[in-house]
Amino acid sequence: MSTYIAPVRDMQFVMNELAGLEAVTQLPGHEESSPDLVEAIMDEAGKFASEVIDPINSVGDRQGCTWKDGVVTSADGYKDAYKLFVETGWNAMPCATEFGGQGLPTLVSSAVQEMWKSASISFALCPMLTTGAIEAIANHGSDELKNTYLPKMVEGVWTGTMNLTEPQAGSDLSAVRSKAVPQGDGTYRITGTKIFITWGEHDMAENIIHLVLARLPDAPPGVKGISLFLAPKYLVNADGSLGDRNDLICASIEHKMGIHGSATAVMSFGENEGAVGYLVGEVHKGLGYMFTMMNHARLNVGLEGVGVSERAYQHALSYARDRIQGAPIGDKSGVAKAIIHHPDVRRMLMDMKSRTEAMRALAYWVAAQLDHAHNNPDATKAKEAQAMVDLLTPVVKGWSTESSVEITSTGIQVHGGMGFIEETGACQYMRDSRITPIYEGTTAIQANDLVGRKLAKDKDGNGIGGAAARMLIERIRMTVDMLSANSSLSDIAQELSAALFAYETATEWLLAHFDSEPQQALAGAVPYLMLTGIATGGWMMAKAALVAQAHLDSGSTDDFYKAKLATAHYFAAHQLPKVAAYAAEVTEGSASVMSLPESLF
Repeated sequence: MSTYIAPVRDMQFVMNELAGLEAVTQLPGHEESSPDLVEAIMDEAGKFASEVIDPINSVGDRQGCTWKDGVVTSADGYKDAYKLFVETGWNAMPCATEFGGQGLPTLVSSAVQEMWKSASISFALCPMLTTGAIEAIANHGSDELKNTYLPKMVEGVWTGTMNLTEPQAGSDLSAVRSKAVPQGDGTYRITGTKIFITWGEHDMAENIIHLVLARLPDAPPGVKGISLFLAPKYLVNADGSLGDRNDLICASIEHKMGIHGSATAVMSFGENEGAVGYLVGEVHKGLGYMFTMMNHARLNVGLEGVGVSERAYQHALSYARDRIQGAPIGDKSGVAKAIIHHPDVRRMLMDMKSRTEAMRALAYWVAAQLDHAHNNPDATKAKEAQAMVDLLTPVVKGWSTESSVEITSTGIQVHGGMGFIEETGACQYMRDSRITPIYEGTTAIQANDLVGRKLAKDKDGNGIGGAAARMLIERIRMTVDMLSANSSLSDIAQELSAALFAYETATEWLLAHFDSEPQQALAGAVPYLMLTGIATGGWMMAKAALVAQAHLDSGSTDDFYKAKLATAHYFAAHQLPKVAAYAAEVTEGSASVMSLPESLF
């Protein structure tokens, strides 16, 4: 089984040449993130991912977590790896300095987090959820809650969770029934059951801080009556030490298709007197606060798609180099060679490589926009950056994760029959990837958000929808013009131009039909999300081709730039044409989705 090696060169290329790391490090608060520091961080993170996290990934898959009497024990090696993760400061890396974090740009922390996700999605889920909980408390909690919980959570000795889903309330959070009764002393007693709680119980940290959606006794119905509460596994004394066990317990853990190394818990709150909880922010505003966690998590789940795709590609590439099987077509020697010499294996590897690189580039570019949105002193630039973040976050999440299922499946195909055998390790990546299009809102939820909120309701100064999409279209058009000026890149220019036309056509169709025919518009929402992902991913690959070609035209003989050009040409030829097909689904196929009466299914 191959060892994961972080693709640091490509990561740094994307950060520097496409996402604009230099501009990000000049933003207020990020001045100390020098190129030398970033390079050192990337190198050390790559080593940690390869040497500490990757070796426990298959162990976690085989062993899983175990549950007994409410206690969850992690797989062999996980507790030690997490302890080292915390001791070496990795948990604090993406967090603000106010409570002990390192305050690195989102662009840099996203690249590092991709490494954790490639090495083991199961392991990486724990710090990911903790970081999201930190964001929610930091943005909406009282000073007392921040001072009590954030230093330990930033350090990582306490972890965090997000408790939304209930047996009767999946995506429809208006159906949440968990209750929170005020005690008159500033605390609340929480009762209810939550399901699908990632790392809801485990043995890797001394305390687990649960963020829980619940209703007050007088709460209005629906989502307007949901509040957010903090309920620790162990209560915290005034001096910061741990006190009594709170009235909450892990009732069971799920038996899942994948991510076996991560405990997915059923949490029961208040089997006795009720779990002690503390209100986060104001009453009845919990859903908005929870979206602070969810928006953070959506970009990170998109990175899970990137990470597992990279891991599956490396695994398939290693096998293709080693597996001797038959003489390639046209090879007159008749000597059997490694399967990487066979055209269709080469096609599959190019597909995996080019799509993963496109997904990485788009995710990092959006991460850089997030840095500008939060820190750019130019209000206009910050607003434009936020518009891009809002528009493309559901795309990064939905397109990257849906693509990862296909890419990891292709990885199995490269192995042939051996890919279907668990011992080769290829199966795990596909099984692990399958949850990613479901996590933090299914692909349909991301697509409905993209079409309904980020497109139709995104009005310009004249009240016309699609403001951010039109801004994006103009940016892509500028890249097409630059490509057209270089004869070596004319094929990419042609394909990106055609994809842009299809994207613009689908966008205008949705804007014209959303108000009058919302069901038909949303019937095409997922195809629209996918075409947006391919078009913007192709845009990133086209920009990469421009950079690589410029280096080669200047006399560089670096094979990296030659490889980047090859993958960019491949993506343009094999992926960008799919945009037109998806656009046809949106503009011509939506009516057929709802045409069959329910009784005839």
